[in-house]
Amino acid sequence: MRTLVIGDIHGTFRALLQCLERSGFDRAVDRLVVLGDVCDVYPDTRACIDELLALPRCEMVIGNHDLMTLDWALRGHGTSVWLEQGGAATLESYAGGPMPVAHTDFLNRAHSWLELEGRVFVHGGFDPALPLKNQSVRTLAWDRSLLLEAAAASSAGEGGRIGSYREIFVGHTPTQRFGSDVPVRFLNIWDMDTGAGWRGRLSIMDVETRQVWQSDPVTVLYSGGGVRKGDKA
Repeated sequence: MRTLVIGDIHGTFRALLQCLERSGFDRAVDRLVVLGDVCDVYPDTRACIDELLALPRCEMVIGNHDLMTLDWALRGHGTSVWLEQGGAATLESYAGGPMPVAHTDFLNRAHSWLELEGRVFVHGGFDPALPLKNQSVRTLAWDRSLLLEAAAASSAGEGGRIGSYREIFVGHTPTQRFGSDVPVRFLNIWDMDTGAGWRGRLSIMDVETRQVWQSDPVTVLYSGGGVRKGDKA
C-alpha cells in the first residue's frame, strides 16, 4: 500500500483522472489524502466528489472552498464571496442544487487535519504553539503564516523543522508564489498546491518516495478556464 497526497483539485476532474492514472494509483490498495479545495473554480466539482467517493481509501482534509461550498449545501444559498471565488462553477455543476446527500456527507466528515505516521496533512496551516486539536477549523483551512514563515526561514538559510512532525503537507497557497510549478519544500513543510485552481497543474505525490506526477495544464484541459475573482483571463 502506498500513501499518495494530492493538492487542491478545484473542480478539475480531468486533471484528477490524469494524476490517478499517471501515478499508477491502485484503487484497491493505495490510500489517497486529499488536501482540500476539491470544490469551486473549474466546472466539475460534482464529478470530482463522485470519483473520490468511489475510492475505498480516500482521506479528505477540508479546505476553505469546501467550507464555503458546504455552507451553501446546508443553507441553500451561497455568499457573494463564494460565488465570485469560483462557487458559481460549483453551483452550475449541480445544476443549481441541491447537493446530493452523499456529497454533503463527504464534505461534512472531512478531517480538519490528519496525522498519519508522523506526518500532518492540513489545507492551510496552523499555529505551531498550540496542539492541533485546540485549533479552529477556520485557522486550519485559511492560515498561510505557517508556510510563509517556513519559506522565509528557508530563504534565510535557516534549517530545522516545524514542531516534532516528520513532514507537514499543505495546500491553499499556490507554489507559483514561490516561482515553482511543482511542489516545493520549506523546512519540513511541503506545499502541494501547484495552481490547478488558476492556470497551473494538479500534482500528486508518493509521501515515501517523494515522486511527483502532474496533470496537463488545466488551461489545456479546460480551454475556457476557471471563473475566479481577480483572474484576468
